[in-house]
Amino acid sequence: EVNMLETPPYVSEVTATSRHYVDRLFDPDPQKVLQGVIDMKNAVIGNNKQKANLIVLGAVPRLLYLLQQGSSSSELRTECAVVLGSLAMGTENNIKSLVDCHIIPALLQGLLCPDLIFIEACLRCLRTVFISPVTPVQLLYTDPTVIPHLMSLLSRSQRTQEYITQIFSHCCKTPEHQTVLFNHGAIQNIAPLLISPSYKVRMQALKCFSVLAYENTQVSMTLVNVLVDGELLAQVFVRMMQRDQPVEMQLTAAKCLTYMCRAGAVRTDDGCIVLKLDHDLKHAHELRQAAFRLYASLGSNDEDIRKKITETENMMDRIVSGLSESSIKVRLAAVRCLHSLSRSVQQLRTSFHDHAVWKPLMKLLQNAPDEVLVMASSTLCNLLLEFSPSKEPILESGVIELLCSLTQSDSPALRVNGIWALMNMAFQADQKVKGEIVRALGTEQLFRLLSDPDTNVLMKTLGLLRNLLSTRPHIDQIMSSHGKQILQAVTLILEGDHSIEVKEQTLCILANIADGNTAKELLMTNDDILQKIKYYMGHSNVKLQLAATFCISNLIWNEEDGSQERQDKLRELGFVDILHKLTQASDPNLCDR
Repeated sequence: EVNMLETPPYVSEVTATSRHYVDRLFDPDPQKVLQGVIDMKNAVIGNNKQKANLIVLGAVPRLLYLLQQGSSSSELRTECAVVLGSLAMGTENNIKSLVDCHIIPALLQGLLCPDLIFIEACLRCLRTVFISPVTPVQLLYTDPTVIPHLMSLLSRSQRTQEYITQIFSHCCKTPEHQTVLFNHGAIQNIAPLLISPSYKVRMQALKCFSVLAYENTQVSMTLVNVLVDGELLAQVFVRMMQRDQPVEMQLTAAKCLTYMCRAGAVRTDDGCIVLKLDHDLKHAHELRQAAFRLYASLGSNDEDIRKKITETENMMDRIVSGLSESSIKVRLAAVRCLHSLSRSVQQLRTSFHDHAVWKPLMKLLQNAPDEVLVMASSTLCNLLLEFSPSKEPILESGVIELLCSLTQSDSPALRVNGIWALMNMAFQADQKVKGEIVRALGTEQLFRLLSDPDTNVLMKTLGLLRNLLSTRPHIDQIMSSHGKQILQAVTLILEGDHSIEVKEQTLCILANIADGNTAKELLMTNDDILQKIKYYMGHSNVKLQLAATFCISNLIWNEEDGSQERQDKLRELGFVDILHKLTQASDPNLCDR
């Protein structure tokens, strides 16, 4: 035999050795045939090239013949099933070849044999074939005796349970499939597996329930009343969603609950559940909470999923009504869901506007516990972005006062959200709105936030200031009334021990001020600030150099009155030398500037 590791074999040699494997399957001595199959098994494991060769050379029909021969020993039949399973683990082309050789009816026939080890090998191979996208799932339903027989094999071993439930969950693609499985007792047979000692069995059983219940009222209504070891199925699902379970299990359990909720099997109406879920609201709350949590996690990073969620019938109405549910947990989960959806520009422009989501959200923000406030105010930040049609009505509803009060919270997360929402609101806003923000926040609070210990709060406050100080008339107006304090705060930050980001944002504010008409003069008469700008032009960080250079270019702009005097003063202060140096800078943007 060719030693693969030493010399790369020629194709003819590979084919020769492969042919040798196939030839041995035809030996008259059954013992030699068995040994041949075992050697073949060891040769194909993890070797796709070898698998393809053996298939081309016609190993499959011979293996299937041996597998079905009554005269073959139990051991030989099992080894044949194992090799076929290994061939199926290869490429999609391998699977196509196996299916074309009618492997499925042969393996299903094999399940009638009494030997458990052989049954397990057949099931494992069937499982591998059926989970491939190229296998027509319909082949499981051609012979009406197959499904009931598979149901009866569920009790044989943990392996039969794992493989059969996996086959079911992959082959349940249409309402007809759901009905066939349902009519053959899938629910009663699979439910006990949810508390199996084996994680794989529990997980596959759970997946089975999620495909059975998908958009299926009949299944969902039945699930509501199923008991597993004395416990309601819904409670088992809720338990599987706990944080200590693997994510895959949490999500699949939440899916099952969601489908039950959607089918109306679990509903909360007038404080009691329609249908007898223990007449205990707690479950319904847990279920709704679960469903919302699921949607929140699914939608958090995926635009397509967000679109699907909002397009699901009545989904937005359900989320909105969840915001005013009596259970705090449901309210929190609903607002999480909303927050997740609010990451989408598309949704902010459409479904959020159509459903006037901002109204219940604002209501929720009145005296809610902190964790709800954090989520609700994060969502509000997104609703206040300049392209969001909800921005106008929110502004008119007195939101500014509410956000200003959040900035006084002990919780940094709430302070950040309050100031962040104000920052979004001030972006490209008119003079009136900016004036209201400054009035409601109060200069004292604004300057308190500029010395906040939390960097995020400081960054967003600088962002707010930068948005307030944009467009010339606004810059001049705010600087004429608060200029002294603003420049004091700026000086403190530029002198303090702050991150590059904070200092860059602060220098950008100075550059905005330098763009004002009358505001320019406040900078020109403040030598301390000019020295700071000069210092940052020579800083080792390019971002800070750029921002500082921006300040100067705004101050010396030729088109405006007094530009000559300003240029002269800056010349005297030695700015020309620094600019000369910077023309040699390695950063092209800085050279240009």
